Parts: sequence; C-alpha cells; structure tokens
Amino acid sequence: MLLMLCLCGPALADGAALQVGSKRFTESYLLGEVIAQTAQRAGVAAQHRQGLGNTAVVFEALKAGAIDVYPEYLGTIAAEILKQPQLNSVDALRAGLAQQGLGVSGSLGFSNGYALAMREAEAQRLGIRRLSDLKAHPGLTLGLSHEFLGRQDGWPGLAARYGLTQRPVGIDHGIAYEALTGGRIAATDIYTTDAKIATLGLRVLEDDLAFFPRYDAVLLYRLDAPQRFPAAWQALTALEGRIGTQQMIEMNGQAELQGRPFADVARGFLAPTTGAAAQAGLLQRLFADDLGRLTAQHLLLVATAVLAACVVGIPLGAAAAALPRVEQPVMAVVGLLQTVPSLALLAMLIPLLGRIGTVPALVALALYALLPIVRNTATGLQQVPAGLRAAGTALGLTAPQRWRSIDLPLAAPVLLAGIKTATVISVGTATIAAFIGAGGYGERIVTGLALNDHMALLAGAIPAAVLALAVQLAFELAERGLRRRK
Repeated sequence: MLLMLCLCGPALADGAALQVGSKRFTESYLLGEVIAQTAQRAGVAAQHRQGLGNTAVVFEALKAGAIDVYPEYLGTIAAEILKQPQLNSVDALRAGLAQQGLGVSGSLGFSNGYALAMREAEAQRLGIRRLSDLKAHPGLTLGLSHEFLGRQDGWPGLAARYGLTQRPVGIDHGIAYEALTGGRIAATDIYTTDAKIATLGLRVLEDDLAFFPRYDAVLLYRLDAPQRFPAAWQALTALEGRIGTQQMIEMNGQAELQGRPFADVARGFLAPTTGAAAQAGLLQRLFADDLGRLTAQHLLLVATAVLAACVVGIPLGAAAAALPRVEQPVMAVVGLLQTVPSLALLAMLIPLLGRIGTVPALVALALYALLPIVRNTATGLQQVPAGLRAAGTALGLTAPQRWRSIDLPLAAPVLLAGIKTATVISVGTATIAAFIGAGGYGERIVTGLALNDHMALLAGAIPAAVLALAVQLAFELAERGLRRRK
C-alpha cells in the first residue's frame, strides 16, 4: 500500500489533450501519427502514446480512459474485443461496443488483413499456392507472431478450419521477414499492406476456405471523445475513405524501407511534399533531438523506482533480519515478484491503476528492484557482530539509536551493494516502459523492433548501456568513500 501511495501521482498525460494510442507495428504507429497530427491541424492539442504493445494492452488503455482513440481493424474488434467473430456488419459492432462506452468510425479507406506468406521459390518447389496446400506438408516450420498464435482469428482458428498440424514457433513480427528470407522459417503471418511483400518477392497464400474476416481500418474511440474534442473529431471524420490501400503500402514502405520517422511520413501524407529525406546514420540517431528528453525520462523512471523500492525494501529487510520467522515469507514474496514477466505485469497494472505511462511503469520497476535491496539489507544487518550490539545496549543506547549509530553504518556497504544492483537492473528493465507509453530509451528500441531496424535498436541500447556503466561507476566511487571513512 505504501508503494502505491508513493507512486500514484499525477499522470504525465495532459487531460486537456486528445490522447492517441497505437500498437507496436509500423502501420499502427503511422496511423496514430496521422490521427494526432490531424487533430493538431484542427487546433487541438494531441499526444501520441505510441507502441502500446498488442491489442489487449492498448484496448485496456482505451477502456481505462488513458487514451481516447486508436486505429483498429474490424476483424480484430469482432474476434478479439467483442469475442464474436461472426459479427460482420459495422452496425452490429457499434451496438456491442456501445455497451462498453466505445464507438467505431467508418472505414479509413483500406483493409489490412492477416495472411500467410512464403518465399516464392520455396512455394514453387513445394507446390504451395493455397492455405489448404499446407496440410500436405506437416513438417514445415512456421514462424508466427505471438499475437497471431493466441488470436481466435489467428492460428487456433486457422489450424482448425484447414486441419493443419504444424507446430509453429513464436516470433516477433518485426524480425519475421528476416527469418523468412534467411530460410530459418518456411512461412509467417503477414499484414496484407506490408511493404516488404513485393520487395522480397513473397507469395501470399490464397485463403481458399475464406477463413479470415475483413480487416477494414477504423478508429476505435471512447464515446465521450467527440463531445470533448468536437473540432478534432470533425477533422478525424474527414479521414474516412481517404487512405487507399496503395497509399498505406507506400507509407509503410517509407518507414520500413527508407527509414523515415513515423511523424515525417504522416506529415507527408497530410501535406504532400516532393523529395525524400535521407536515412540518418547511427551517430545522427544516437544524438538526435530526442536524446535529452529520453535521458531525462529514463533517469526519472530509474531514480524514482529505486527510491520507492528503498523506502519499502529497507524496512522489510530490517524486519527480516530482526525476526527470523518473518525472513522466509518476505524473501519468498520479493523473490516471486522477480519471476513475473515484465510485459505481463505491465499489462495487469494498466486496468488495476486505470492508466498507462509513468505510474504503472514505476510500480513495476519498483517491485522488480525490491529483491536485491531487501536481501542485502537483511544480510548486512545479520552480519553485524552481536558483541557490538550488546556494547551499544550497555552504553544506554535505545534500539533506534543503536540501529542508527551501529547497525546501519556497519551494514551500509552491503546495503549499498544491493541498491547498486537494483539500480543497474532498473536501467535495463526501464526500457520496457516504452511499451506502455512511459518513454525513456525504450522508445527507440520499441521502434527498432517494430521496423527490424538495427540502427534504431542500437540508438536506444547504447545510451542505456552507457547509463548502466555510469551508474555502476558512481556506486563504486560511493563504496570506496564508505570504506575510507572506516
């Protein structure tokens, strides 16, 4: 409870701004930017909370009110959100969504459906043209995105409809094309507007049993958003029917193949210009204009989380050291927290806290930082010689006075080592905060994963590694100072 009180401050999001979300793949990033910039052109403040993970995460953020609108697809709404894949009319979808206080716009003008694709040469060699042809090749290695593996309109339903017996492996969509062209997998799930389909010469397998529903791109929004942002909504309504399939493929290509920033691509769509910007090199990306902002966000996340973990963890460690019967339960609980997958914990915290961004990220980071702090506090205090404690008592020191004057100073080096470990771990773990819109160096890493852009990954990973080394050095200097004082 104390941890919650320490961290549940005001969210970063400005309540007066239209909050736009997007999922963690190229097209969703781009459409999120188009939505945000369209609102801004209408004179309305808008913030794009980009790359909020998969459908489950971004939809929870919408229901919780952390975002107001995000781009979605009709097939996903029916199968994954309403759990009624048989719904095939917009009116039926609207009726189902209205019960949750949500609405859906008309089509933006294109459909981006699921499909399976193979290398053309491999498909020709095996004589595979349709999805039903896969049944004759049960030994094929399929590499499918994790979301597709879990969706009813994904692998479970597809395998049942076509009688497929392959055992697919999970792979991030951002690196699936590389694995496919490298021959490590034989087929993968793709989005039909992916720019790399034509570039890599892939064969999209025919859905001969018509399993996949239509995936018209739409805006999924909170029903109160049009009333709160009337000017923005009038502008957003004008996007309906404006984005053609070829336009979307071209925009995806500009981001994935030319390395153009999402914001620039969206800006070019809304206000077309001639000429294309050159792709930035690694040094340019490392020292881009956002470096200062991302560094400040990353430092804030790490420092606040470790401070909160110290506020909770040091007393817990002291209690574990003083009360043997308490030690095992305390260590078991903080150890168990370390085993919870980070993305799963973040996904659970969004509906629990009713927001995305900094607050759930801080809660998660603080929980992960507890174990080394609690363990080292208990170990350090247990190593204080009993004779020194008895001497302090004989000198008339009260228990709190003895703890401050004898126990804590002697345990300080071990305790500080625990805080150092927690801080260094938090520097790396904080990169996942970008998956729920909390910023930091993870923004670059998430973008790099979505685009399979190695330079973008390095532009986020290198500053995080440098920061971890700097933190390590700072703590080592502090430990030397403590040793000299003895």
